[in-house]
Amino acid sequence: METVEEAKKEAIKGGEFLIRETAANEIFIPEEWNEEQKMIAQTCRDFLQQEVYPNLDAIDAMKDPALMPSLMDKAGELGLLGTSIPENLGGFGMDFNTTMLVSEVIGAGHSFAVALSAHTGIGTLPILYYANEEQKAKYLPKLASGEWKAAYCLTEPDSGSDANSGKTKALLSDDGKHYIINGQKMWITNGGFADVFIVFAKIDDDKNLTAFIVEKGFGGITMNEEEHKMGIKGSSTRQVFFNDCQVPVENMLSERENGFKIAVNILNIGRIKLGASAIGASKAIISHAVNYANERKQFGTAIANFGAIKHKIAEMTTQTFASESACYRAGQNIDDAYDALIAKGLNPSEARLKSLEDFAIECAIMKVHGSEVLDYVADEGVQIYGGMGYSAEGPMDRSYRDARINRIFEGTNEINRMLSIDMLLKRAMKGRLDLMGPATAVANELTSIPDFGADEEEGLFVKEKKVIANIKKAGLMVSGAAVQKLMQNLKDEQEVLMNLSDMLIECYIAESTLLRVEKLIGIRGEEACAIEKEMALVYLHKAVDTAAAAGKEAIYAFAEGDEMRLMLMGLKRFTKIEPLNLKEARRRIADHAIAKNEYPF
Repeated sequence: METVEEAKKEAIKGGEFLIRETAANEIFIPEEWNEEQKMIAQTCRDFLQQEVYPNLDAIDAMKDPALMPSLMDKAGELGLLGTSIPENLGGFGMDFNTTMLVSEVIGAGHSFAVALSAHTGIGTLPILYYANEEQKAKYLPKLASGEWKAAYCLTEPDSGSDANSGKTKALLSDDGKHYIINGQKMWITNGGFADVFIVFAKIDDDKNLTAFIVEKGFGGITMNEEEHKMGIKGSSTRQVFFNDCQVPVENMLSERENGFKIAVNILNIGRIKLGASAIGASKAIISHAVNYANERKQFGTAIANFGAIKHKIAEMTTQTFASESACYRAGQNIDDAYDALIAKGLNPSEARLKSLEDFAIECAIMKVHGSEVLDYVADEGVQIYGGMGYSAEGPMDRSYRDARINRIFEGTNEINRMLSIDMLLKRAMKGRLDLMGPATAVANELTSIPDFGADEEEGLFVKEKKVIANIKKAGLMVSGAAVQKLMQNLKDEQEVLMNLSDMLIECYIAESTLLRVEKLIGIRGEEACAIEKEMALVYLHKAVDTAAAAGKEAIYAFAEGDEMRLMLMGLKRFTKIEPLNLKEARRRIADHAIAKNEYPF
């Protein structure tokens, strides 16, 4: 019989964080990695130090076309390409959070990180989750070892975010043995050296895409030269042309017209793993920046001693810590949902897909937050380095350029923002999440007498948890009113959707950070977690400010008169927080990183 705790864990649904309180003991925190997981992370760090960092210039120059594939081969020998693949098919069969840890550490590897994540993610996972047993047996062992490299062919010149509008065609041959594929794909990562392509095409006049496993050896595949890009210059990116490419009928992946669903579900995984990868890149940049700030002398002292530099280091560190807190919380939720589905008798592939689909909202949130934190961190890293930050001689030049793609990869951040709200509202309409009940309660609270907190209970983070509960109320109030006012037109009000999404994101990240620190204090004691506590409070203030600004913009966009005044009063009530000397808190956070001379958590 399951325990109350197990039942509770199983009950957590994707998006439900907005309407239910989560206890600290329900989440996973990175401080809980076991020894095996720490060893895997160290293997990844050693690989970067020994194989990738000494070759960064050569990788970016792309003069040796064998360099990146050879690095992939070495990664395959260490098992880094088979983390998600079951042991009986040549992989390690790791749980989802451990595969995210690999993505995080390798995320500091610039162009190599892109090649590895494209191969292990969008290149391999469609086969792992959608292929039949024969296809899995044929392809997965070679993909796990690195003998075959993989690429994913979805985007076309006229179909980016609107993936299902692709024009690539597949026609059945007269003898019924092959599909003849014709079309053009662009921005194909690993295109230059891939042996296996996951290709999306429409059969005849089908409405939806169908997916195929296409081997380079099938013929009929040509490519443009390597694309010249702003960043990730060492990542092979090509246009791929299919000219009467003959694909055996048994190489259809899953069922006819299931391609769009495959693309959407695989992108969910890519999104949260990109969030994890961005965390690894952010940590590396912070360590470089702190190191430089300690060494660089101006006015007779290290620039690390100046308040303006401390502000930057503290914010970079806090935002990265916050993103990491939420990322592994979501990852564990996905693993818990998977375990529950396996216990109900689902096969592993189906269970993994359903668990990821359930937490697609969180996946979108982590993609947006992780990539935007990395962009912020990279920008401030350049600023700390000053003139050397702009020089190609220093490490910030590559970091700054490489960071920028992440807000476009795996669906732009604008698309992901709108998706998160769209998914939330659709789940409410289908009865999967009860948003209307809480939203109505918040609307009623607007006209009631405010609770001035006369009988405030004592305890760790009691006041802060009330702040988070109020941010959630603000989000419910504004989104509920937007739905009622705009109804079917809400989907066309993209600016409002993005405002609502910003409120949703800040709820999730701030709560995750607070819960991580609460759990950590339970393990180590409050004194040992003083800096982590400072970060949770500093981030909470940022979340409140962001939610207040986004809520105000949304209200201005669709409300007027008394309704607007009432909602603005409600927003003010729900985005109150006790004053905190943020300058001093940031200085303590920065001083800790400066003393450690690196990202210290």
